[in-house]
Amino acid sequence: MRYIQYPERKLACDEWDVVVVGGGPAGCAAAVAAGESGASVILLERTCALGGMGTSALVPAWTPYSDQVRQIQQGFAARVLSESKKGTPHVAEDKLDWVPIAPEHLKRVYDNFAAEAGVRVRFDTVLAGVITDRKGRVEALVTADKKGLRAVSGKVFVDATGDADVVFRTGVTMHHGDDAGGELMPATMCFTLANVRGFEKGLLPAVKTKGPDGKILIQRILADGKYPEIPDEHICMAWTGPGCVGFNAGHIYGVDNTDPDSVSKAVAAGRRLAKAYRDALAEYCPQWFGDAFLVNTGTLLGVRETRRIIADYEVTIHDYMARKTFPDEICRNSYFIDIHLMKGEAQPKKCYAAVVTDDQPSDWEKRVHSRFEKYGPGESHGIPYRSLCPKGLRNVLVAGRCIGTDRAVNGSVRVMPVCLNTGEAAGVAAAKAATLDGDIHLVDTQWLRGKIKERGGYIL
Repeated sequence: MRYIQYPERKLACDEWDVVVVGGGPAGCAAAVAAGESGASVILLERTCALGGMGTSALVPAWTPYSDQVRQIQQGFAARVLSESKKGTPHVAEDKLDWVPIAPEHLKRVYDNFAAEAGVRVRFDTVLAGVITDRKGRVEALVTADKKGLRAVSGKVFVDATGDADVVFRTGVTMHHGDDAGGELMPATMCFTLANVRGFEKGLLPAVKTKGPDGKILIQRILADGKYPEIPDEHICMAWTGPGCVGFNAGHIYGVDNTDPDSVSKAVAAGRRLAKAYRDALAEYCPQWFGDAFLVNTGTLLGVRETRRIIADYEVTIHDYMARKTFPDEICRNSYFIDIHLMKGEAQPKKCYAAVVTDDQPSDWEKRVHSRFEKYGPGESHGIPYRSLCPKGLRNVLVAGRCIGTDRAVNGSVRVMPVCLNTGEAAGVAAAKAATLDGDIHLVDTQWLRGKIKERGGYIL
């Protein structure tokens, strides 16, 4: 590789109290909470829609909002869920877990929340660089858009990029997967099939019902080997609208979302994989999918794991198993440790040969879902404010799946409802820190907890 000297230049620079980078659930929550707290806020998003995984990536359903007893993802997360349900009137009003998502409706939900909070949203804007004072303070971001390069300065910055791009560009040390160069959790290209029959029944029984051979539909497809593109048994789906089924299905292995070449190969592979699913489902389940039409694939890849910050406190699997409560906790989480198998772990042929019965799950299900103890009804753990604070930085907070945890707990807190909660806390804290010389460490965590409770948040 050769290098070219790029000329230095003066950049036009916007000035804000709070700058949020990344418009997924965490970034939207942070921007709205900061705006509602009285700060001037700009939200920078590289695509042309807010919502991230629930909109551009077409993830078809919210992970559970409850601990099986009560709704624990509250505050702004509850407001988003309530508005999201208005786009899926076929969903029961009191449903809290695995609620389907209508992605176009959800885009407008986030747009409206941002506008009402006075947030300036700047779409089609890519983070190109970070300017620091080399003493732990970020002074400005360099962005690239249709006008070229320009700068955005703020008193406080919230990194909600999912990949901790802002923190990474400051040069501080970070975690990346297992820190040993091992494979990251696989990604998924979600997609939507239209013209699917049976919407009025509200279920897809043919997909989950065992046949005479003891196998469910996806196991029969894999065992026959006619669709070698389909890699494994992972297939989740939800009715997202009349005749429309959203799929979170299959895996794309060996993807690193921090490597553009890796992502470029993966998204093309994901589109081919979505077509293979459509064709296989149409052949093996024609009564439901015989006339199905592949209407859309995600414009973002469904990424589960990349970087994590080294935070003032990193939540560990021991904290998770102890159902730990923290004095500075800003939300709680009850989702299971959802670490998807790596390619070498999956060993699909062993899985496909297994006969599934109600009391004897397949080898696949055992290894995916039974590696860690699951919570019982009413159980959860706290997430402390310190896990949003990257070591070595004074005026940067992090929200979303790249907060400070070990790798196992990252497999739990990475989901959208929890990202909404960590984003809301980061936004309230950022607005306060903007009045304290931008120093996130000067925020009184008891004051912060009080504000979160005032906003309807659930903490112990």
